[in-house]
Amino acid sequence: MANVVVVGAQWGDEGKGKIVDWLSERADVIARFQGGHNAGHTLVIGGTVYKLNALPSGVVRPDKLSVIGNGVVLDPWHLVEEIASIRAQGVEIGPETLMIAENTPLILPIHGELDRAREAVASPDAKIGTTGRGIGPAYEDKVGRRSVRVADLADDATLEARIDRALLHHDALRRGLGLDPVDRATLLARLREVAPEILQYAAPVWKVLNEKRKAGRRILFEGAQGALLDIDFGTYPFVTSSNVIAGQAATGVGVGPGAIDFVLGIVKAYTTRVGEGPFPTELNDDDGQRLGERGHEFGTVTGRKRRCGWFDAVLVRQTCATSGVNGIALTKLDVLDGFETLRICTGYDLDGKRLDHLPTAADEQARCVPLYEEMPGWNESTEGARRWADLPANAIKYVRRVEELIDCPVALLSTSPERDDTILVTDPFAD
Repeated sequence: MANVVVVGAQWGDEGKGKIVDWLSERADVIARFQGGHNAGHTLVIGGTVYKLNALPSGVVRPDKLSVIGNGVVLDPWHLVEEIASIRAQGVEIGPETLMIAENTPLILPIHGELDRAREAVASPDAKIGTTGRGIGPAYEDKVGRRSVRVADLADDATLEARIDRALLHHDALRRGLGLDPVDRATLLARLREVAPEILQYAAPVWKVLNEKRKAGRRILFEGAQGALLDIDFGTYPFVTSSNVIAGQAATGVGVGPGAIDFVLGIVKAYTTRVGEGPFPTELNDDDGQRLGERGHEFGTVTGRKRRCGWFDAVLVRQTCATSGVNGIALTKLDVLDGFETLRICTGYDLDGKRLDHLPTAADEQARCVPLYEEMPGWNESTEGARRWADLPANAIKYVRRVEELIDCPVALLSTSPERDDTILVTDPFAD
């Protein structure tokens, strides 16, 4: 049976939640493979809105197994709160429907404190635009081999040793930032208190998923954020602290690369970004304002207004290549309804030279001027369309031109937040 990876192919906020939910109905396992609770997914099912941060999108379906993989950094207190919130909406969550990899690193309160303190002292041009939730510092501790991991919660001596190793590092940093030393006793007490809540879901995820694969079960690998925020291939340093591209799906849950059969890239019909960093097609005019208002462009996690701009085919072609995307899900086409003229970025001008990709150097990224081609818009509504025949001719032409420019076909087309307002072109789960 086919296994599918879903990745955002822009700067996040592309509508992954709806697409993952739409696909999860046909999957047996939904596995989150990177990121933290800085990412937000909004699901709209039967008029009910679910907002998820740490939990995989599959948790709203009782007959599916949802997995938090080792590639994620997990705030245990936030997870407990999120589970309680979802349960209050009538969703049952237990060890039979949710599993957390034993080797998943934890986000501790000291990570969020460090995150916010660094951002506070950074000069305006050095601010990353972090959510302040401790994601970056938690990944730093993972790479620095001083993380507290889920399995460590089961043994008090191990837990104390892990905390002591972490505090050797963090207390030195805190002194430099003018923060008080960590209250070791309080931190240990909080971890001991939350441990039973987390350990009930702990499991050797790598083993379970490999067994599921051998049994012919379908796995949907769910990423967070977007490929342009990838630590290696994003707009560095204005990126997240993990690998977001599709290759991380295997590492982030413990399966081999051969487990991936189809990569679906989620792409908005225009472009948005939250936070700092380069954005070649950003619009600071009435068109940008209109896109933001029609698309309700506010961050699910932070509530921050998203920056909006025209579709950038250069960037999406680049992310389709780095993630090996087999097909895209094009979302929010309906937001473009009523525009007389649409523009698509097909290249950049950098100091008089035409580029067909975004350069790696930050100073060059900042100097890139988008080169556009124009297409006629449409006055008819595409909202809620479920067949190609329901779309205006110019909307179809726009979609076809996007396919040509990014060198990747459209597999799914989304025309509203409702999960059933989706046109299926290619089934990612097809054998």
